[in-house]
Amino acid sequence: MIPSISYQSQLSFPALTFLTFIPLAGAIIIMFIRQERKDLIRMIALSVAVVDLLLGLYLITLLRTDGHYMQFVEKVPWIPNLGVSYHLGVDGISLLLILLTSLLDAISILSTWDAITKRVKEFMICMLILETSVIGVFVSLDLFLFYVFWEVMLVPMYFIIAIWGGERKLYSSVKFFIYTLIGSLVMIPGILLIYFNYNQYAIQHKLAELYTFNLLKLYLVPMAQSEQFWVFIALSLGFAIKVPMVPFHTWLPDAHTDAPTAGSVILAGVLLKVGTYGFLRIAIPILPQTARQAAPYIAVAAIVGIVYGAKLALSQVDMKRLIAYSSVSHMGFVMLGIFLFNQRGLEGGVLQMINHGLSTGALFLIVGLLYERRHTRMIGDFGGLYRQIPVFGVFYAIVTFSSVGLPGLNGFVGEFLILMGAFEVSMVYAGFIGLGILLGAAYMLWLYQRVMLGKLDNPENEKLPDLNSRELATLIPIVILMFWIGLYPSPWLKVIRPAVKTLVTQAQRPLDLTAKPQPELLVEKASLKY
Repeated sequence: MIPSISYQSQLSFPALTFLTFIPLAGAIIIMFIRQERKDLIRMIALSVAVVDLLLGLYLITLLRTDGHYMQFVEKVPWIPNLGVSYHLGVDGISLLLILLTSLLDAISILSTWDAITKRVKEFMICMLILETSVIGVFVSLDLFLFYVFWEVMLVPMYFIIAIWGGERKLYSSVKFFIYTLIGSLVMIPGILLIYFNYNQYAIQHKLAELYTFNLLKLYLVPMAQSEQFWVFIALSLGFAIKVPMVPFHTWLPDAHTDAPTAGSVILAGVLLKVGTYGFLRIAIPILPQTARQAAPYIAVAAIVGIVYGAKLALSQVDMKRLIAYSSVSHMGFVMLGIFLFNQRGLEGGVLQMINHGLSTGALFLIVGLLYERRHTRMIGDFGGLYRQIPVFGVFYAIVTFSSVGLPGLNGFVGEFLILMGAFEVSMVYAGFIGLGILLGAAYMLWLYQRVMLGKLDNPENEKLPDLNSRELATLIPIVILMFWIGLYPSPWLKVIRPAVKTLVTQAQRPLDLTAKPQPELLVEKASLKY
């Protein structure tokens, strides 16, 4: 039997619409405020991001974990003739990613208080529009709507790099835009093939609804193996560029290097996750047979990314580029965990998406704090900083240990689950995971040693101020979450486990082109109020 996912609606108000568009409403309000009132603009942007985070926290307290439901569902016809609906819903995976987005956006805005002093109004508008578009990707249950949000999020990120970036900001922003736009354009034929495959199925079985972009219905429609292959290639290219997987990774170091700190935090912490989320929400459930066949090749590409990204990180002299290449390596762990197609591997891959967002986002905050003080990111310009800024050194050490997977911190849990899942599939995979962990420890600890330890022999480093209260406020929430996940991961795994179990079942189902339509194709299991 083909697995299905039912709908559940707990609330009588459109909570996901509020969650998605509160940041956009904040951006519209800021448009009408004069540019000179910078503090008011910052305060409104921060308040909007915090309100969105609080709404997300409220929703997760209501999330059911006794089964896999698409919850807080909203559905309104949008373009009925084409089968397009304004269709929103979340499960444990997407809601955790939304919370990560809201948290990092609030922290990023707070981190810019002194760093962004020019065109503050435009910057905050871009940050809030970016938050809306990313959350829109995570809540969309309509493939057309998913693609609209997917495309929109490129624009504000492009401007954030191009206007507030570093020396090569135009080159890096254009490179980012071209790479990701090409990936988006390649996805269009794949989406259309899925759409028309459903149409053929609906005609064959005389279904009342001949056209739809409803993802949960598209999951139930079998597709011929030859068509699956080309659709999977089209979707995977778009998602792989966003992850990014080797060899599509070259835009990432440039984008990170030239983006402002807040841009790097959102780029590493959130935007990379929309690529892996695309595999989880679209490519694997709709095309499970081809996904299984492609798993060994994607696993090899992920392993290459783990080792190659770590090797490049070891050779960097710029702190931001080192962390950017570490993202290539760490996202390789995520992709490998996902394409192991077993419970432990997938749970580890999903949890590592959250872990990477926290640890790498914090690392970019750390680099940004140093850059604001010294206006350099070159590793050789530092050394012995722990003597001068010990509080900073403690937080930097915690974040470093989180990134390398020290037991007791969040990175360990995700990597350990992926390692366990890899042992079930291949000892070779497990061996390369171990190598990647060792290399990650090497470049991160080496970086910490060169920056924080040793002699304080550079006069320009002798008057650096330690962390102030605002800067502590940006780091403390992340560090608390690092310890929480590391010491007590059970609540986090409980939230994602139902979705992971369904995904494992979906990925293992055989291809049956003669399958008759199930009731879910005819009547949705929900009494929706919107």
